[in-house]
Parts: sequence; C-alpha cells; structure tokens
Amino acid sequence: MPASKKDKVLVPCPRCGHQQMEPRTGFSSICKKCGQHLRVQDILQPHPQPLAAGPAQKKITCFECGAELEVPATAESTMCKRCSRYIDLKDYHIVTAVSKNFKTKGTFVIEPKGYVFNSETLARDAVIKGRFLGKLVAERSLTIHTMAEIKGTIAAGCLVIPADNLFRWKERIQVGSADISGELVADLQAKGPITLRATARLFGNLEAGSLVIEEGAVLIGNLRIGADRSASQPAAAAS
Repeated sequence: MPASKKDKVLVPCPRCGHQQMEPRTGFSSICKKCGQHLRVQDILQPHPQPLAAGPAQKKITCFECGAELEVPATAESTMCKRCSRYIDLKDYHIVTAVSKNFKTKGTFVIEPKGYVFNSETLARDAVIKGRFLGKLVAERSLTIHTMAEIKGTIAAGCLVIPADNLFRWKERIQVGSADISGELVADLQAKGPITLRATARLFGNLEAGSLVIEEGAVLIGNLRIGADRSASQPAAAAS
C-alpha cells in the first residue's frame, strides 16, 4: 500500500533547496527540481559536524603576577588577564652585537656571530651559541653549545648540553634539572633530576634530587643524591 500523507515529511534538497514530500522511513530519492540524489535519512538526521580545531595554544605565566594564561602559539604579545601587564611572546635570534635587556616568553637565541652585552635577559627558553655578557635566566630550558662564551650569571629550569658540545663554568651551576648529552666541566646542583645520556661526560661535583646515568656516560666527581645529602661519595661511571 502507498504510504499515507502522515508517513511523509518535507525533505529539502541540499543542492537547490527545493522541498518535496518523501516517506519518513525512505532511504534515497531524487530531487524533482534539479535531479540531485537525496539521502533521505542523512538529511532528516544529519550527523553532527566535528568542531573545527582552534589555533594551537601554549601555556605561560605572567612575569608580574604569576597568573597562568593560555595564548595562541603564534602570538607575539598578549595582556595579562589579571594585572593587565604587557607580555612579550616573540622569539629573538641575535646575529650581531646588541646591548639591550630582553624579557620574553618566547625563545631567545644567540647565533655563533651574535653578541649580547650589558644585558639582563629573561626568556622562556634560551639557546646560546655566541657571546653573552650579563645576567641570563631561562625559565624552562637553557641550551649551551661549544661556541658559547658566557660572562656573568646564569639560571635555568633545565640545563641542556647537546651531544658533541662542551661547556666549562668555574662557579657552581644551580638549576631545576639537567639533561647532559655533551661534556660539562663544572659543579652542578639541581633540585630535580639530572640525566646523563650515553654520550655525556661530566667532570665536577654533582648534587641532585635524582640521577639517571645511561650506559656509556662518564661521571667523575662527588655525588649527593636524594633528600638526604648529609654525606657525599666519589663516583666514576663509564661503559
């Protein structure tokens, strides 16, 4: 028996917008105006469209009040929602001589021919391949290459010495953590973990919350590991 009018519904054509009566349980039909094939059930019960992904975000903290913020990864500046202070998000690549203070939540890079002097620099991440004279603080990571020449003070969330690179420092280095793949000649103190990769060579006294030494790494110096640091012991580890 033909379907009754009560069993039919208006189905709009997605191409031309023409509406025509079709069985409620019908599967497919043809638009009587433009000839477009109609998938009746898809038109009557459309699948929800996935939400378009927004721009990539990164989390930062305000320099002044410490508020946690989410900003677009490509943004070059923002304003703190709590204290309304301006926050620089730009990356800096220094290739010439510059006497300037930097304060950014981006990456601060001194290339081999770059020279930053008489500077107080605070950056989210820093990579030093050239010369730096002043005070340098990297909130998240400080990566130092062999060509680096640093005079002044340094501090970092994590000190990184890449493989095949050498860094010497006369004073004790105090950081949150360290990831050493190259050679470091210095006394090193970290609140968190220190990781010595297989290619690492560390000559100096070491104090850390924890220590990971991969097979092949070399460590020569006194160790103080963990919460109880009342006693130290000489150590040498090699493959």
